[in-house]
Amino acid sequence: MLVSAPILLTGYIIWLIVDIIDGQVSQLLPAHLNPQEYLSFHLPGIGLIIAVITIIVIGALTTGFIGRSLIKLGERLVNSVPVIRSVYGAIKQIMETIMASQSDAFREVVLVEYPRKGIWAIGFVTGTTKGEVQNMSSENLINVFVPTTPNPTSGFLLFFRREEAITLEMGVEEAVKMVVSGGIVTPDDPRANRTRASLNKTAAKKSGKKSGKKSGKKSAKKVQAKVATKKAAAKKAATKKAAAKKS
Repeated sequence: MLVSAPILLTGYIIWLIVDIIDGQVSQLLPAHLNPQEYLSFHLPGIGLIIAVITIIVIGALTTGFIGRSLIKLGERLVNSVPVIRSVYGAIKQIMETIMASQSDAFREVVLVEYPRKGIWAIGFVTGTTKGEVQNMSSENLINVFVPTTPNPTSGFLLFFRREEAITLEMGVEEAVKMVVSGGIVTPDDPRANRTRASLNKTAAKKSGKKSGKKSGKKSAKKVQAKVATKKAAAKKAATKKAAAKKS
């Protein structure tokens, strides 16, 4: 059962995806261009092959000058439609961010306290907070996507201070498996001999380091301010003394 069930489920899911693509492609093709019309039996996978070839041809065409011009023309037409332009713009920006080679989106798995103190959830760092949200805070924030179980495509976008998130060594794929399975599938710890510690203490320790640095900077500034005040007072007294001698 443990061997056959994953194989059967995987085969069924693949067959289901191929069947859906075949059905959608066959509806778009005219009857005289549909290969199924010339066969006496149903041949699965033809729609998938046609879809792959179409994507490759579109990709090849868009690399040229004419293709890029057609894309720009199409984007102008899409941007002229009020509702569609918002959806298209959001999807395009998300895809460009995720597909960028230097993007850090969904490459780091963290533990965050959510929805309240003492309850921990797995999240994915999607980047550094920017724009109005970051400008509202005096501290550096990060974007954390906390997925829901068993559907990780939905979830919550939360903003945390970097020291409030505990970085995990597990990969994104392993974390997704854990979320989808509801914790049934748990990845092994790469450091089996890890010393256990309270999560709250770990978070407090990270926060304490930063607060210690801040307090150190503040105390240094106070000392500098005191020294500057003493120098100003001494200079003022010397000026008064010189003026009294002249008079």
